Amino acid sequence: MNASERAAHWQSIYSSKPLETCSWYQPVPQTSLDLIARLELPQDAPILDVGGGDALLVDHLLERGYTNLTVLDISANAIARAQARLGAQAASVQWVVSDVTAFQPEQPYALWHDRAAFHFLTSAEDLEAYNAAMQLGTAKGSKAIVATFSTNGPLACSGTAIQQYDEASLSQALPSNWHAVDVFQVEHTTPSGGVQEFTFGVFDRV
Repeated sequence: MNASERAAHWQSIYSSKPLETCSWYQPVPQTSLDLIARLELPQDAPILDVGGGDALLVDHLLERGYTNLTVLDISANAIARAQARLGAQAASVQWVVSDVTAFQPEQPYALWHDRAAFHFLTSAEDLEAYNAAMQLGTAKGSKAIVATFSTNGPLACSGTAIQQYDEASLSQALPSNWHAVDVFQVEHTTPSGGVQEFTFGVFDRV
């Protein structure tokens, strides 16, 4: 898919499927929360959730006192759903509607978090554009948490082909100035009871 096709696809998904029925739904995104806590970031550190959609990570980070949160998603419908859910709290979050491959960050983020978008970028051109946005949106000392479907995971998601990653290939796919701190597999149970294996990586920009 090109960027316009991706946008139309995800607009359709988020206009027709309740969050609780989506395969990626997590009432508590425990792995991400545990990894973020381990980083010991200041609570006013700028944090970006790439492909955050209407997922609940932002809710939990607000509950934990983080004050400088940005959610980026390709789907305006997804962001509208998250804003409606959060109500008045939505004003405490920066919301960006953009394909990550076209994202032009206006600040460096202390944490680049992505559990949603990376494995959908299956072309070399899209991966290069993603990495360029990641470089522009971070600085030396920034952290990244990137999660993808593992080599034991699905081959597609929501009707779209994905790229699987293991420890080595995920590290190699990111820009060369990102150092892997920890890369491991996690099993996610979907709302329908299926099990999907993810590769999670924690990285430092050096």
